Amino acid sequence: MNANHSSFQFCPSTEGGDSTPAPHPGATRPPSGDFTVTPTNPFRFNTLAAAIGALTFVPAVQAQAQNTNPADAPRSSGQLAPITVRGQADTPYKADQSASQKFTAPLVDTPRSVTVIPQEVIENSASTTLTEALRLTPGISFGAGEGGNPLGDRPFIRGYDAQSSTYVDGMRDIGATTREVFNLEQIEVTKGPDGAYGGRGGAGGSINLITKTPKAENFTNATLGLGTDSYKRATVDGNWLLGENMAFRLNAMAHDADVPGRDSVDVSRWGIAPSFTWGLNTPTRVTLSYSHLQTDDTPDSGIPFMYGNKVPAGVTAIRPVTVDMNNFYGLTSDFFKTRSDVATARVEHDISSNLTVRNTLRYTAVDQRYVWTNPDDSQGNVNDGRVWRSAKSRTSGVHTIANQTELFGKANLGGYEHSFNTGIEMSREKSDTGSYTVARTLPGGTGATTCAAGTGAASGYNCTDLYNPNPNDPWSGSTVEGERNNHFKSTTFSVYGFDTIKLSEKWLTNLGLRVDNYKTGLVSPTADVGRSDTLFNYQLGLIYKPAHNGSVYVSYGTSSTPANSSLGQGAESQSLTPGRNGVGINAKDMAPEKNRSLELGTKWNVLDNRLALSGAIFRIDTTNARVTQPDGTYAMSGNRRINGFEFGASGNITKAWQVFGGYTFLDSEVRDLGRDTAAARGQAFPNTPRHTATLWTTYAVNSDFSIGGGVFIASKQYGSNSSATSGVRRYIPGYTRFDAMAAYRINRNVSLQLNLFNLTDKRYFTSTYSTHYASVGAGRAAVLSVNLKY
Repeated sequence: MNANHSSFQFCPSTEGGDSTPAPHPGATRPPSGDFTVTPTNPFRFNTLAAAIGALTFVPAVQAQAQNTNPADAPRSSGQLAPITVRGQADTPYKADQSASQKFTAPLVDTPRSVTVIPQEVIENSASTTLTEALRLTPGISFGAGEGGNPLGDRPFIRGYDAQSSTYVDGMRDIGATTREVFNLEQIEVTKGPDGAYGGRGGAGGSINLITKTPKAENFTNATLGLGTDSYKRATVDGNWLLGENMAFRLNAMAHDADVPGRDSVDVSRWGIAPSFTWGLNTPTRVTLSYSHLQTDDTPDSGIPFMYGNKVPAGVTAIRPVTVDMNNFYGLTSDFFKTRSDVATARVEHDISSNLTVRNTLRYTAVDQRYVWTNPDDSQGNVNDGRVWRSAKSRTSGVHTIANQTELFGKANLGGYEHSFNTGIEMSREKSDTGSYTVARTLPGGTGATTCAAGTGAASGYNCTDLYNPNPNDPWSGSTVEGERNNHFKSTTFSVYGFDTIKLSEKWLTNLGLRVDNYKTGLVSPTADVGRSDTLFNYQLGLIYKPAHNGSVYVSYGTSSTPANSSLGQGAESQSLTPGRNGVGINAKDMAPEKNRSLELGTKWNVLDNRLALSGAIFRIDTTNARVTQPDGTYAMSGNRRINGFEFGASGNITKAWQVFGGYTFLDSEVRDLGRDTAAARGQAFPNTPRHTATLWTTYAVNSDFSIGGGVFIASKQYGSNSSATSGVRRYIPGYTRFDAMAAYRINRNVSLQLNLFNLTDKRYFTSTYSTHYASVGAGRAAVLSVNLKY
């Protein structure tokens, strides 16, 4: 299906109907409840594209009739706008302020590492998902999932899992989904323990997605992209004034493509996000918004590891097997479907020019269903050139309601200038999970996992050839969706406050405090447990300004990770119930894990404020990590540490030359892992490469033509630590990937952009699980986009 992924042909697929091979008539593609997205469906894609075109055409005619100037109109995420020579003060790659009111000072005076990925960088790099956009930031790696750790975005920040520390406009979003960028203004990555900002979790940092809202102007922007591997994408971003103080904004997206360099793997999704604001440019503003995203992908099982359970003596580290990187070990009947609905109401009122109160109410519903083939290596089948198609599955739903009230502004108190934010937050999060029953039994009895009978028909197509797998095998087993009978629930009440105090022209201090009352529970067929904890976290920072455009700071911050933090939507390191093989019968008695960070850094705005430079050295300590003791019980006595440093740059070196990137070094160390200490002491954290570096840069040759490119570097990373029962660790090697782009503006309304991904067709791995498999990076590809701006 993707055999010609490196052939640059800019045309849509000419095949009619669904381009995904149909499963054997005996196979069952399970029902997906009340929503269905048909992959690679030309009718669905073309219909939405036509609707986008209609939305673009009408305002375009209206805009021309009004003789409006669209040159500086905002652009939609996913719209691949060209780079143009801008005025000295216009530096789209550089952010001066966070969108979150919890950051009470400009970024140059904020005493912690914060990376803002602006809309222009997302567009120019042609990133379409959160994972793609986060690769633009060093210090972030990615983990893989399996069964209990569902598929979806799983970033690691400074060595710690941040899947459940993802926020949308400052409010937590725990749903396990693949997030899109079509409705995002920017992405903010806060690094280091940030419990004062977000509450539970956030040991290594957090991610805040800033969505688009109505503006006080008329504009309509659209893009249509075509590329190799049947790539098709259309987006629209329209904003219409409805009177003096009202505006409506609509973002929509349709995306359909094969995955370059991966046989039979494809992605299909669509989304829509309307929003309405009343009271623009008045003291009282009300914004109502809604976002819907629906995906239907073929989940990728990656490549299995060598040896399985037949590891030769003396081997302590193994990598994935050496096979054709296009190999796909799953079945075309595998599926990964998600649906996300977010409704938000926000009211703001300016009490005075220096004081504002804001209330935000949000309801979120996320649904996830998948049956996914894990290329199992547990029985050593790979040594015999075979792979067992182990079925992993999930059916789950998340329902969250949250309310946040904030009071923020500036004041002069006690002879000092204060910039402050205070808030109260309440939330109730519910998650219900279950699984499918998938008949993948092998000859030899129930539960047999050894492909002794061979591959193909002899195994009921539950085993396939390591070197020549066939995703179109006529597998005829049954798949039945089970009940969602694991019920997770958490309620949280929080109060917090932040204050930046100007002590003098040279000295500032930043203080932050948050207290959470956190109650959680789990009811399942085998458990009915719960606990309550009070989480106390704080942030302290001292800033020295040797010049008005720079700062040197030292900061100290904490975070807390209590039990049941991910509510069954991620890898739960602090579960309420015992682990595998009955270890941790005292799980419900475990207190929250606590983390602390010390950071020394500096930030400068240079070259007439066009370029932001930052650097920091830091240490993160976890001194009460949950570990398993020799008697099989849990204890909060583990110890791990990360020492590291990083530097970054964003903005303009010249008026024509823009850069965005940096480097992060992480020296992670396991110091105490309970009964596994002797085997794991001194080892690096899982999913934590020692070196990561990124650079995205563009250069405007003239006012109409721009070129650019990117480089992404990551060193080796392991999927787990050694244990008392196994001294073998699985790893993926490091890699370097290159991208390129060129953009040309035909006129003020029409432009073209060409993006080339993975120029050298480097075959590499993006993430690894502790066992079984490693995820494969996409091969070489190209996308040509036409952009319309009115």
